[in-house]
Amino acid sequence: MSTVKNGYEWAKELPYAVTVCDTEGIIIYMNDNATNTFAKYGDNLIGRSLYEFHAERSSAMIRQMLAEGSSNSYTIGKAGVKKLIHQSPWYHNGEVAGLVELSIVIPQDMPHINREA
Repeated sequence: MSTVKNGYEWAKELPYAVTVCDTEGIIIYMNDNATNTFAKYGDNLIGRSLYEFHAERSSAMIRQMLAEGSSNSYTIGKAGVKKLIHQSPWYHNGEVAGLVELSIVIPQDMPHINREA
């Protein structure tokens, strides 16, 4: 059985990028995949502001998600790889405490299954 040291050990080796920020947009956690994905910005981004790495339009969206507790999802394509990006608030004692971003590589032609029928 493994021990949880910082509360994030479960995410350390996930096969997709996990980045967590606080209510000020300061990065407080990146798993191994996120660290590799964003290595071009520096060796250690913990303690740095998300706003350093985003244009004003994206920064405004981050501020809005933090203020409203809203989420944002979209897909991107880069270098022949398609990813699903999902950004969502995380909470502490019922209050928005920051955001979590998941960046997951997905198939180019990912099936969509409608389970309402």
